[in-house]
Parts: sequence; structure tokens; C-alpha cells
Amino acid sequence: MDTEQARAIAAAFDPNRLSAGFYENPYDTYAALRSCDPVHRCADGSYFLSRFADLDQIYRDREHFSSDKKAVFGPKFGPGSPLYEHHTTSLVFNDPPYHTRVRRQIVGALSPNALRALQPGVTALVDRLLDQLHERRRFDLIEHFAAAIPIEVIGNLLRVPREDRGPLRGWSLAILGALETELTPEQHTRGNHAVEEFTAYLRGLIADRRQRPLGESDLLTRLLQEAELTESELLQNCVFLLNAGHETTTNLIGSGLYLLLTHPESCQLLRDNPQLIATAVEECLRLESPNQLGNRLVSQRVSIRGVTLEPNTYLTLCIGAANRDPEEFPDPQHFDIARRPNRHLAFAAGAHACAGMGVARLEAQIALLRAVQRLPQLRLRDDATRSRRARFRGFLSLPAEVT
Repeated sequence: MDTEQARAIAAAFDPNRLSAGFYENPYDTYAALRSCDPVHRCADGSYFLSRFADLDQIYRDREHFSSDKKAVFGPKFGPGSPLYEHHTTSLVFNDPPYHTRVRRQIVGALSPNALRALQPGVTALVDRLLDQLHERRRFDLIEHFAAAIPIEVIGNLLRVPREDRGPLRGWSLAILGALETELTPEQHTRGNHAVEEFTAYLRGLIADRRQRPLGESDLLTRLLQEAELTESELLQNCVFLLNAGHETTTNLIGSGLYLLLTHPESCQLLRDNPQLIATAVEECLRLESPNQLGNRLVSQRVSIRGVTLEPNTYLTLCIGAANRDPEEFPDPQHFDIARRPNRHLAFAAGAHACAGMGVARLEAQIALLRAVQRLPQLRLRDDATRSRRARFRGFLSLPAEVT
């Protein structure tokens, strides 16, 4: 697009009024914002930032920027609502010392040794799912593969009985869906009901674990014994763990398969060079970031690119735009599974970098490599259906077949 078009797109952009086409391809809009208005003032007075250097700086600066969302979520969800209680209590939307205390326990439970212990089970799960795909011949890569992996992995980490895992995906989608920039009354109602049902289930699980602790390998037992959380804090952070480990990893695996299957030369390169799987996953994270948007609240006056931001100004940090910034990534639109360096922000950065990033990487590396190795005739079948969500980018449906 030319400069005049880019300026017009940037000037008209409102994250609270997105077109249907935006959900299919937001990247032209992000490119216009990066080049013409990287600190874009929105109609509601908030700012939308799109350059890599700015996001990287903000994520690492806890003096001028806060993750606490109570002032923002009160008007959005209603003070005292289940959604408000969840999103203002969970790890991700809080500052130290609470954030530090809870995050330490989660990171400790997901140590390198713990990840190595997970690998055989994840590999066996992926292989079972691939066997089922081969038998089906025609299937949906989201429903029958990508979405099934993180539910099992996080369910195993929290020792959720397998027969109880059916509702987890629906609860997760409803709760995280309420974080979208545009929230309908139906989404609000579904989200509140999901929090109520999810926490009601977890109360029983927690009561059982208090009576019968399962040792340090069980994340819930560890939180009960070491994190010194109130009942509400424990409940909401368990909901957060199951949600955070589910949708974003589903989107990572689904988008990774889509990228590989629509770039057959990269798919073959990975088959021939399986040692590239680690960089391949990082490139999938960069090019199609599962979490596209983050937020911060300005806590002290600060200037970004000459724009003065006053305290209590709400910022939207566009990870999807930053991860295609040509100032950081040469030829940023190109899918390069051997790309190095690759300092993407898909997991944010600094003290709030995703606590479960190691688990997500493990699941994606095993799932993508095993899929292209064991199903060489895997092909996309019909039109893929993207979710109409700006914050979490992924597919609702990805029809495929083994020819």
C-alpha cells in the first residue's frame, strides 16, 4: 500500500470497531499503524502501540507501567461479577509482590526436569491422536488434534480426572472470550457462567487434594502447600492455568500446521532436518502469535516516541504487529523455519513473560514434528475458519485429510 493509504487506515483504526476482514488479516492494518502512527490514540482515550522496540521496553519497565487491571475491568465486567473476580485475581493481571509470589510456585513446578518428565507422555498422546487421524482419513485438525493436546497436558499437571475434562474447553473459551476488545452481552453472560461453573468444580477438586496431597509433581498440591493463597486466589489461579495453557497452545499448534501445510517447501525442509523444529516453532510463534494483544496501565508519566502518557492511561500492546516489525525482523512477512535470531514477543518479556512457555514449546515441537513425519500425505481440505477474535488468533476449524 502507498503512504496515503497507510495514513488513512491508521487514522481510522479503532480496536473497538473491527471489520470482518480484520479478523482474517489484521497485518495490513498493523503495518499501516507501525509506519504512520505507532503510538495511536484511540477514540476512547487509550493508546495502541505497534513497534517492537516500544513493546519490549514497556514489558521490561515495571516502574512506569502496571499489569493491574482493577480500574479497567470494573467498568468492563461490573465490580463483584465472577469475571471481575477472576481476571483481577489471576496471576497475569497483577503486579508484585502478589505476582512474584504466585509465579514463583508455577515456574518452580514447570522446571526443566519437570518438562523432561512430561515429554514421553506428550509424545504418546500425540502419536495416539495421529493414529486416529490416519484412521479417520478426513478430520478437523483443531477439534481432533490441536485442541486435544493442551487439555490433556494441563489436566495431567493439575491431575484433573480424565472423565471430568469435557467442559474445560468450553469454560476456557467463554472466560477468555470476555477479554476481547468488543464484548457482547451474550459473551458477558457466558463468561460469568463459565467462571461460576469452573470454580464450583475446582472447589471439589481442591477439597479432595487437601485430604490426599499428591506430591511436588502435582501443581495443585504445590500451590496448596507453598503459595499461601486464599481460597479465592487459589481457585482463580487454577482457572487461569487451565485457560492459559489451553487456548493459546491450541492456536499455536493449529497455526503451525497451517503455516507448514501452506508452505510445502518448509514442511519438507523440516522433515529432512528435524533438528530445525525448535526454530520452526519460534517462527510460528512470531508470524502468527497466538496471543496478539497485551495491555498495560501507565503508573508514572512517561514519553514514548514523543507522546507523553499520563498516569492511568490504558495501553494496548500489539504483539502481532511488533512481531512483524521490519526494524527487528528482516523480511518479516517471510516464513523462515531456520530464522535466527528471533526475539519475538509472543510470550511477552520481562517479569511477566509467560510462566508456561516451556510447556507450550514442548507440546508444539512434538505435535508439529510428529505430524509432518508420520503423516507425509497430510493436506488441508476445505476453507479454514478463523475465530473472530482480535486478542487470541487462531482457527475454529481446520479441515484436512490424509490422501
